[in-house]
Amino acid sequence: MIKTDILIIGAGPTGLFAVFEAGLLKLKCHLIDALPQPGGQCAEIYPKKPIYDIPAFPEVLAGDLVDNLMKQIEPFQPGFTLGERADTIEKQEDGSFIVTTNKGTKHHAPIVAIAGGLGSFEPRKPILEGLETFEDNGIAYIIRDPEVYRDKKVLIAGGGDSALDWSIFLTDVASEVTLVHRRNEFRGALDSVEKVQELKNQGKIKLITPAEVTALHGTDSLEAVTVTNTSTKEETKIEIDNFIPLFGLSPKLGPIANWGLEIEKNAIKVDNSLDYQTNIPGIYAIGDVNTYPGKLKLILCGFHEATLMCQSAYKRIFPDKRYVMKYTTVGGVEGFDGTKKEAPKAVVKAIE
Repeated sequence: MIKTDILIIGAGPTGLFAVFEAGLLKLKCHLIDALPQPGGQCAEIYPKKPIYDIPAFPEVLAGDLVDNLMKQIEPFQPGFTLGERADTIEKQEDGSFIVTTNKGTKHHAPIVAIAGGLGSFEPRKPILEGLETFEDNGIAYIIRDPEVYRDKKVLIAGGGDSALDWSIFLTDVASEVTLVHRRNEFRGALDSVEKVQELKNQGKIKLITPAEVTALHGTDSLEAVTVTNTSTKEETKIEIDNFIPLFGLSPKLGPIANWGLEIEKNAIKVDNSLDYQTNIPGIYAIGDVNTYPGKLKLILCGFHEATLMCQSAYKRIFPDKRYVMKYTTVGGVEGFDGTKKEAPKAVVKAIE
């Protein structure tokens, strides 16, 4: 039985930052994640994709963000159960919880924080004959390493942020980038749409709309696709090395959906007026997995939710203790491993 103060389900950015905030409160954390490494989607799906809305980072690769978070929480020595899915939860007489994974590993904690992101997910695949034949032989639904496409002819299909962002990014990697979307309008950020249009005018992106890929061609690996104009029905055969359909993910909560939590549109309802607690006292949901009025699915919002969750968790664990919040600029950061980052004396003196 693994025992901890806060059991965090999901080791993405929000779950990892919760370890830091809990550590400041001297609370130990253990994380469960079905993926084989920490980082969630940032590590598994788009580690080389740049993120632009993390405070103090004009641009940071998703994988580097995870590396920095891991370094930040190192002094607090979190435990990890990786490659296992949280399956069942049992509430104990004292109000604590036992969570068991699909491999039988049991975890005991007074607080459970669900930070499962979008949950388990599968890419939405186009309906095309022979699709499975070319999967991993020219067709991919996730870009893990852009260098795979170095000097290749790449065709991306989709109209959201991922399709736009990767089309822009790969212009500096691939020899040829083609973006196909079934509508003339895109669902992504306006500045990304404008950037794609600018690259099209420069001849760096071939933009084909309204159109869709209707056929695949090749023997052992993909060699070409047929693109059909959805208005005129005109067909064009395009020679390519790689086809990347980016139609989004189909998220599923998995076994967590059977835990008695209040669910709304595949997300866990929480009370955002105070601490992001669910309808079950002691169970919280933070990050993309939760929902409440005005919810924004952004990493930086998950960081905020994790901070307030940890404060509430401390009060539940130690109802008779009065916690006085200290700024790290004053108190520094003291890890469970004995390390301590002191606040500069000049700063402390100025504040005093």
